[in-house]
Amino acid sequence: MHAATDRLEFAPPPTAGLTRALALAVLAHAVLLAALTWGVHWKRDAVTVTAEAELWSSVPQQAAPKLVDTPPEPPQATPPVAPQVQPRLPDADIALEREKLRLKKEKQQELEKLKQDKLNQEKLLLEKKRQQDKRDQERQAIEDKKKSELDSKRKEAAKAQQDTKQMEAQRQANIQRMAGLAGATGASTATGTARQSSGPSASYAGRIRASIKPNIVFADDTAGNPVAEVEVRTAPDGTIISRKLTKPSGVQSWDDAVLKAIDKTGKLPRDVDGRVPNALIISFRPKD
Repeated sequence: MHAATDRLEFAPPPTAGLTRALALAVLAHAVLLAALTWGVHWKRDAVTVTAEAELWSSVPQQAAPKLVDTPPEPPQATPPVAPQVQPRLPDADIALEREKLRLKKEKQQELEKLKQDKLNQEKLLLEKKRQQDKRDQERQAIEDKKKSELDSKRKEAAKAQQDTKQMEAQRQANIQRMAGLAGATGASTATGTARQSSGPSASYAGRIRASIKPNIVFADDTAGNPVAEVEVRTAPDGTIISRKLTKPSGVQSWDDAVLKAIDKTGKLPRDVDGRVPNALIISFRPKD
Protein backbone atom coordinates (compact mmCIF):
# COMPACT_ATOMS: atom_id res chain seq x y z
CA MET A 1 0.00 0.00 0.00
CA HIS A 2 2.84 2.34 0.80
CA ALA A 3 4.61 1.61 -2.56
CA ALA A 4 1.44 2.39 -4.58
CA THR A 5 1.07 5.69 -2.78
CA ASP A 6 4.66 6.63 -3.62
CA ARG A 7 4.12 5.84 -7.28
CA LEU A 8 1.05 8.03 -7.48
CA GLU A 9 2.87 10.82 -5.70
CA PHE A 10 5.73 10.94 -8.22
CA ALA A 11 3.55 10.21 -11.28
CA PRO A 12 3.16 13.06 -13.86
CA PRO A 13 0.10 15.27 -13.34
CA PRO A 14 -3.02 14.40 -15.38
CA THR A 15 -3.36 16.14 -18.76
CA ALA A 16 -5.76 19.08 -18.65
CA GLY A 17 -8.70 19.07 -21.13
CA LEU A 18 -8.42 15.39 -21.96
CA THR A 19 -12.21 14.96 -22.10
CA ARG A 20 -12.66 17.93 -24.42
CA ALA A 21 -9.92 16.61 -26.71
CA LEU A 22 -11.57 13.17 -26.93
CA ALA A 23 -14.93 14.77 -27.73
CA LEU A 24 -13.43 16.86 -30.52
CA ALA A 25 -11.65 13.80 -31.96
CA VAL A 26 -14.89 11.79 -32.03
CA LEU A 27 -16.74 14.69 -33.65
CA ALA A 28 -14.04 15.09 -36.33
CA HIS A 29 -14.18 11.35 -37.16
CA ALA A 30 -17.97 11.50 -37.42
CA VAL A 31 -17.84 14.45 -39.83
CA LEU A 32 -15.19 12.68 -41.93
CA LEU A 33 -17.26 9.49 -42.08
CA ALA A 34 -20.36 11.45 -43.16
CA ALA A 35 -18.40 13.19 -45.90
CA LEU A 36 -17.02 9.91 -47.24
CA THR A 37 -20.50 8.32 -47.20
CA TRP A 38 -22.02 11.24 -49.14
CA GLY A 39 -19.21 11.08 -51.66
CA VAL A 40 -19.69 7.37 -52.33
CA HIS A 41 -23.47 7.81 -52.65
CA TRP A 42 -22.99 10.65 -55.17
CA LYS A 43 -20.74 8.42 -57.29
CA ARG A 44 -23.45 5.66 -57.39
CA ASP A 45 -26.30 7.90 -58.55
CA ALA A 46 -27.41 7.02 -62.10
CA VAL A 47 -27.69 9.68 -64.72
CA THR A 48 -31.25 9.89 -66.03
CA VAL A 49 -31.43 10.16 -69.84
CA THR A 50 -34.70 11.28 -71.43
CA ALA A 51 -35.58 10.71 -75.10
CA GLU A 52 -38.59 11.01 -77.36
CA ALA A 53 -39.50 8.83 -80.43
CA GLU A 54 -42.33 8.99 -82.98
CA LEU A 55 -43.43 5.71 -84.64
CA TRP A 56 -45.33 5.58 -87.91
CA SER A 57 -46.00 2.96 -90.64
CA SER A 58 -46.91 3.23 -94.32
CA VAL A 59 -48.91 -0.06 -94.30
CA PRO A 60 -52.61 0.20 -93.30
CA GLN A 61 -53.41 -1.59 -90.08
CA GLN A 62 -56.51 -2.31 -88.16
CA ALA A 63 -57.17 -0.20 -85.17
CA ALA A 64 -57.26 -1.87 -81.84
CA PRO A 65 -60.55 -2.23 -79.97
CA LYS A 66 -61.59 0.64 -77.79
CA LEU A 67 -60.55 0.26 -74.29
CA VAL A 68 -63.01 0.23 -71.50
CA ASP A 69 -62.78 3.20 -69.27
CA THR A 70 -61.41 2.22 -65.95
CA PRO A 71 -60.98 4.48 -62.99
CA PRO A 72 -57.57 6.03 -62.92
CA GLU A 73 -55.22 4.77 -60.39
CA PRO A 74 -54.03 7.19 -57.78
CA PRO A 75 -50.64 8.67 -58.65
CA GLN A 76 -47.78 7.15 -56.91
CA ALA A 77 -45.39 9.35 -55.08
CA THR A 78 -42.03 9.56 -56.79
CA PRO A 79 -38.94 9.93 -54.70
CA PRO A 80 -37.34 13.37 -54.89
CA VAL A 81 -34.41 13.67 -57.19
CA ALA A 82 -31.40 15.42 -55.79
CA PRO A 83 -30.01 18.26 -57.97
CA GLN A 84 -27.06 17.20 -59.92
CA VAL A 85 -23.95 19.32 -59.59
CA GLN A 86 -21.63 19.21 -62.50
CA PRO A 87 -18.09 19.17 -61.13
CA ARG A 88 -15.65 21.59 -62.65
CA LEU A 89 -13.26 19.82 -64.90
CA PRO A 90 -9.74 19.91 -63.49
CA ASP A 91 -8.21 20.27 -66.98
CA ALA A 92 -9.97 23.60 -67.47
CA ASP A 93 -8.61 24.87 -64.15
CA ILE A 94 -5.11 23.77 -65.13
CA ALA A 95 -5.43 25.44 -68.52
CA LEU A 96 -6.75 28.63 -66.90
CA GLU A 97 -3.93 28.67 -64.38
CA ARG A 98 -1.42 28.07 -67.14
CA GLU A 99 -2.89 30.92 -69.16
CA LYS A 100 -2.72 33.19 -66.12
CA LEU A 101 0.88 32.20 -65.48
CA ARG A 102 1.73 32.76 -69.14
CA LEU A 103 0.16 36.22 -69.14
CA LYS A 104 1.84 37.07 -65.87
CA LYS A 105 5.19 35.86 -67.22
CA GLU A 106 4.76 37.84 -70.43
CA LYS A 107 3.86 40.95 -68.44
CA GLN A 108 6.86 40.42 -66.17
CA GLN A 109 9.12 39.97 -69.21
CA GLU A 110 7.71 43.14 -70.76
CA LEU A 111 8.35 45.05 -67.55
CA GLU A 112 11.89 43.68 -67.38
CA LYS A 113 12.44 44.67 -71.01
CA LEU A 114 11.18 48.19 -70.36
CA LYS A 115 13.39 48.44 -67.30
CA GLN A 116 16.40 47.16 -69.24
CA ASP A 117 15.69 49.57 -72.10
CA LYS A 118 15.48 52.46 -69.62
CA LEU A 119 18.73 51.34 -67.99
CA ASN A 120 20.46 51.07 -71.37
CA GLN A 121 19.20 54.55 -72.32
CA GLU A 122 20.50 55.99 -69.05
CA LYS A 123 23.87 54.31 -69.63
CA LEU A 124 23.96 55.72 -73.17
CA LEU A 125 23.16 59.22 -71.93
CA LEU A 126 25.78 58.90 -69.20
CA GLU A 127 28.39 57.75 -71.72
CA LYS A 128 27.53 60.63 -74.04
CA LYS A 129 27.81 63.09 -71.15
CA ARG A 130 31.16 61.60 -70.11
CA GLN A 131 32.48 61.88 -73.67
CA GLN A 132 31.20 65.46 -73.93
CA ASP A 133 32.86 66.36 -70.62
CA LYS A 134 36.08 64.79 -71.85
CA ARG A 135 35.94 66.80 -75.07
CA ASP A 136 35.19 69.97 -73.10
CA GLN A 137 38.15 69.31 -70.82
CA GLU A 138 40.45 68.70 -73.78
CA ARG A 139 39.23 71.87 -75.50
CA GLN A 140 39.65 73.86 -72.28
CA ALA A 141 43.16 72.43 -71.83
CA ILE A 142 44.06 73.47 -75.39
CA GLU A 143 42.66 76.96 -74.83
CA ASP A 144 44.52 77.28 -71.52
CA LYS A 145 47.72 76.15 -73.21
CA LYS A 146 47.28 78.67 -76.01
CA LYS A 147 46.50 81.41 -73.51
CA SER A 148 49.55 80.48 -71.43
CA GLU A 149 51.77 80.50 -74.52
CA LEU A 150 50.32 83.86 -75.59
CA ASP A 151 50.88 85.33 -72.12
CA SER A 152 54.42 83.95 -72.12
CA LYS A 153 55.10 85.51 -75.52
CA ARG A 154 53.66 88.81 -74.35
CA LYS A 155 55.81 88.75 -71.22
CA GLU A 156 58.89 87.88 -73.26
CA ALA A 157 58.11 90.70 -75.72
CA ALA A 158 57.56 93.18 -72.88
CA LYS A 159 60.76 92.04 -71.18
CA ALA A 160 62.69 92.31 -74.44
CA GLN A 161 61.27 95.78 -75.02
CA GLN A 162 62.16 96.80 -71.47
CA ASP A 163 65.66 95.37 -71.87
CA THR A 164 66.01 97.28 -75.14
CA LYS A 165 64.95 100.51 -73.44
CA GLN A 166 67.35 99.89 -70.55
CA MET A 167 70.18 99.13 -72.94
CA GLU A 168 69.40 102.28 -74.93
CA ALA A 169 69.25 104.37 -71.75
CA GLN A 170 72.52 102.84 -70.58
CA ARG A 171 74.09 103.55 -73.97
CA GLN A 172 72.94 107.19 -73.87
CA ALA A 173 74.23 107.52 -70.32
CA ASN A 174 77.58 106.08 -71.35
CA ILE A 175 77.75 108.49 -74.31
CA GLN A 176 76.98 111.44 -72.07
CA ARG A 177 79.45 110.25 -69.46
CA MET A 178 82.19 109.85 -72.04
CA ALA A 179 81.35 113.24 -73.54
CA GLY A 180 81.50 114.78 -70.09
CA LEU A 181 84.80 113.09 -69.28
CA ALA A 182 86.34 114.63 -72.37
CA GLY A 183 86.19 118.12 -70.83
CA ALA A 184 86.08 117.23 -67.11
CA THR A 185 87.89 119.46 -64.66
CA GLY A 186 87.86 117.21 -61.60
CA ALA A 187 90.91 115.78 -59.89
CA SER A 188 92.38 112.40 -60.78
CA THR A 189 90.72 110.86 -57.71
CA ALA A 190 87.27 112.32 -58.45
CA THR A 191 84.43 109.81 -58.78
CA GLY A 192 81.71 112.07 -60.27
CA THR A 193 80.38 111.96 -63.80
CA ALA A 194 79.74 115.71 -64.36
CA ARG A 195 82.12 117.83 -66.35
CA GLN A 196 82.57 120.25 -63.46
CA SER A 197 81.77 120.03 -59.77
CA SER A 198 78.58 121.87 -58.86
CA GLY A 199 79.91 122.98 -55.44
CA PRO A 200 83.17 123.80 -53.69
CA SER A 201 85.50 121.12 -52.47
CA ALA A 202 85.68 120.08 -48.84
CA SER A 203 88.81 122.13 -48.16
CA TYR A 204 87.62 125.30 -49.89
CA ALA A 205 85.78 126.69 -46.83
CA GLY A 206 88.95 126.42 -44.76
CA ARG A 207 90.92 128.25 -47.47
CA ILE A 208 88.39 131.09 -47.51
CA ARG A 209 88.47 131.46 -43.73
CA ALA A 210 92.25 131.43 -43.84
CA SER A 211 92.23 134.32 -46.35
CA ILE A 212 89.64 136.42 -44.45
CA LYS A 213 90.47 135.70 -40.76
CA PRO A 214 93.81 137.63 -40.69
CA ASN A 215 91.85 140.78 -41.64
CA ILE A 216 89.44 140.47 -38.67
CA VAL A 217 90.15 142.97 -35.91
CA PHE A 218 88.25 142.07 -32.75
CA ALA A 219 89.56 142.48 -29.18
CA ASP A 220 86.29 142.34 -27.15
CA ASP A 221 85.68 139.53 -24.67
CA THR A 222 82.47 137.63 -25.52
CA ALA A 223 80.60 134.97 -23.63
CA GLY A 224 80.58 131.70 -25.54
CA ASN A 225 81.47 131.36 -29.20
CA PRO A 226 78.74 133.09 -31.26
CA VAL A 227 78.40 132.37 -35.01
CA ALA A 228 78.01 134.96 -37.70
CA GLU A 229 76.94 133.71 -41.16
CA VAL A 230 77.66 135.88 -44.20
CA GLU A 231 76.54 135.38 -47.82
CA VAL A 232 79.30 136.38 -50.23
CA ARG A 233 78.89 136.84 -54.02
CA THR A 234 81.94 136.91 -56.29
CA ALA A 235 82.95 137.42 -59.88
CA PRO A 236 84.42 134.53 -61.95
CA ASP A 237 87.91 135.63 -61.02
CA GLY A 238 87.08 135.63 -57.27
CA THR A 239 86.58 139.39 -56.74
CA ILE A 240 84.02 139.99 -53.98
CA ILE A 241 81.00 141.79 -55.41
CA SER A 242 78.76 141.90 -52.34
CA ARG A 243 78.39 140.50 -48.84
CA LYS A 244 75.34 140.22 -46.58
CA LEU A 245 74.88 139.08 -42.99
CA THR A 246 72.32 136.26 -43.14
CA LYS A 247 72.54 135.14 -39.51
CA PRO A 248 73.76 137.63 -36.86
CA SER A 249 75.78 136.25 -33.97
CA GLY A 250 74.09 138.45 -31.39
CA VAL A 251 77.28 140.43 -30.80
CA GLN A 252 77.22 143.57 -32.92
CA SER A 253 80.95 144.28 -32.63
CA TRP A 254 81.77 140.75 -33.88
CA ASP A 255 79.37 141.03 -36.86
CA ASP A 256 80.89 144.42 -37.85
CA ALA A 257 84.46 143.06 -37.55
CA VAL A 258 83.58 140.12 -39.89
CA LEU A 259 82.01 142.36 -42.56
CA LYS A 260 84.98 144.77 -42.47
CA ALA A 261 87.43 141.87 -42.85
CA ILE A 262 85.55 140.60 -45.96
CA ASP A 263 85.66 144.07 -47.49
CA LYS A 264 89.38 144.32 -46.73
CA THR A 265 90.09 140.90 -48.30
CA GLY A 266 88.52 141.99 -51.62
CA LYS A 267 89.15 138.75 -53.55
CA LEU A 268 88.67 135.08 -52.67
CA PRO A 269 91.10 132.33 -53.65
CA ARG A 270 90.25 129.79 -56.38
CA ASP A 271 89.18 126.22 -55.59
CA VAL A 272 91.21 123.14 -56.56
CA ASP A 273 89.51 123.08 -60.00
CA GLY A 274 90.46 126.74 -60.59
CA ARG A 275 86.97 128.06 -60.20
CA VAL A 276 85.39 130.39 -57.65
CA PRO A 277 81.73 129.86 -56.68
CA ASN A 278 79.60 132.85 -57.51
CA ALA A 279 77.73 132.61 -54.20
CA LEU A 280 78.53 130.95 -50.90
CA ILE A 281 77.75 131.26 -47.21
CA ILE A 282 80.66 131.52 -44.77
CA SER A 283 80.43 131.03 -40.98
CA PHE A 284 82.77 132.86 -38.55
CA ARG A 285 83.37 132.29 -34.80
CA PRO A 286 85.62 134.49 -32.65
CA LYS A 287 87.26 131.62 -30.83
CA ASP A 288 87.99 129.31 -33.83
